Amino acid sequence: MLKFDIRGNLIEGIHWLTWQELGSNFGFTWGRQRFLKKMEMGLKSLRQAGCQAVYIGGSFVTRKSIPDDFDICYDDSAVDVDLLAAIDPTILSLDNSRAAQKAKYDGEFLPLSREYGPGVSYLDLFQGDEDTGDPKGIVGLKLTTIEFNYDYLDLLDFRFGSLPVNWPRIK
Repeated sequence: MLKFDIRGNLIEGIHWLTWQELGSNFGFTWGRQRFLKKMEMGLKSLRQAGCQAVYIGGSFVTRKSIPDDFDICYDDSAVDVDLLAAIDPTILSLDNSRAAQKAKYDGEFLPLSREYGPGVSYLDLFQGDEDTGDPKGIVGLKLTTIEFNYDYLDLLDFRFGSLPVNWPRIK
């Protein structure tokens, strides 16, 4: 069971989850379900290009009911960049504050090898509270073993409402 601090952040550390566990823990509103579905699209492209692991940070992995977006740092050490460019060039588009990624996915995909600033990786950045500087947790997913079989609600049917109370979250 995941634990959160009083600010709603995950307790410090990398919390490795399955896709189903990610959905069960963080797919508790319609908007979060929408983020999961869009996240899945990008993760499938990354896995196809050889990515083995990703780290999810930002407001999506908090108890915030309406997160702003999702932030993913992907291990690019085994990624075939040419293949990724062919199947999903948007993930590689980091210009203009990642506007193309935000437009397509409502979130961001950042390579692990790229630094946020001098001596600060995106992985390090994800593990600190931007308001207080306190350490916080993130979620890790191993793409080599993940099964994308989360049961999403029909976004067209429920786009103006909230998640039904009896909605089954897992197949």
